[in-house]
Amino acid sequence: MDITLIKTFIEVANTGSFVAARDRLFVTQSAISLRIQRLEDSLGHQLFTRSKAGAVLTAEGRQFEPYALSLLKVWEEARQKISIPHGYEKTLSIGAQYSLWPGLGFRWLDALQTEMPELSVHAEVGMPDRITRFLVEGVVQAGLLYTPQLRSGVIMEPALDDELILVATYSDATLERLPGYVAVDWGAEFTHALAIALPHLTDSGRSMALGALTMEYVVNRRSAAFLPARSVTRFLNEEKLHLVADAPRFPYPSWVVWRDDLDEELATLAKTTLKTVVQKVEKSQETLVSELQIMDDYDPQPESELKREK
Repeated sequence: MDITLIKTFIEVANTGSFVAARDRLFVTQSAISLRIQRLEDSLGHQLFTRSKAGAVLTAEGRQFEPYALSLLKVWEEARQKISIPHGYEKTLSIGAQYSLWPGLGFRWLDALQTEMPELSVHAEVGMPDRITRFLVEGVVQAGLLYTPQLRSGVIMEPALDDELILVATYSDATLERLPGYVAVDWGAEFTHALAIALPHLTDSGRSMALGALTMEYVVNRRSAAFLPARSVTRFLNEEKLHLVADAPRFPYPSWVVWRDDLDEELATLAKTTLKTVVQKVEKSQETLVSELQIMDDYDPQPESELKREK
């Protein structure tokens, strides 16, 4: 059995579309169709009903789906088992979105190997679709995501609460004057809340669906954007970014998604260490929130008044 066919079947089943599966697997649509046709020929049954609206599993397709997931799980377990480096006894793969690695993911890896030195760890990075696909396929056993997608075989739990705050690279930024403002796609809830709180910012000439990667763009230009508080702390301290006074903040929680068949010992270790790391991050975040509150409350005298005093 070609494992590529199984992966393609699962992707089409999850998305309900040959086109969406094509985009996620980075192949042509004809390749997707050919793979599904080969799988159907091997099984002797049609697995999808095709239409202009997409692809829906047939009765035989629904029967085959749990077996496909099991085949993929066994394949990934075997692949990871034989690739465990010499001197290590177990392995754990974790996937996370880019901005969740520095403040949370890397600390989690450190805590895991401190508690279990014989554990081999592997890290993956990607957008929610990619990490979710890796979870379903068994490439990773846990994922840190801002916008998780519920799938069969996975469990979703809260990880860490963050806030989106408005920052600019120039100190005289105000809510009414934000040249270079970049609209960042932080999800439907943020977009809706922003439209209510600051409707004039919804018509920005620059928009990005790059998440925290936008920070690299903003920091190096005369620009402004809503960014995760934890991610911008260093730049605020270095005065490369400045908090925009009176700007609202928006909650932006992160989640941990587990495979429900994760080894019991590893699951206990992973959850315990993540909880400890989150508690430490939350403690440091309380300090950050206090500092931001002080910055909010600080109201320096206008330059004209300072000149008059001189």
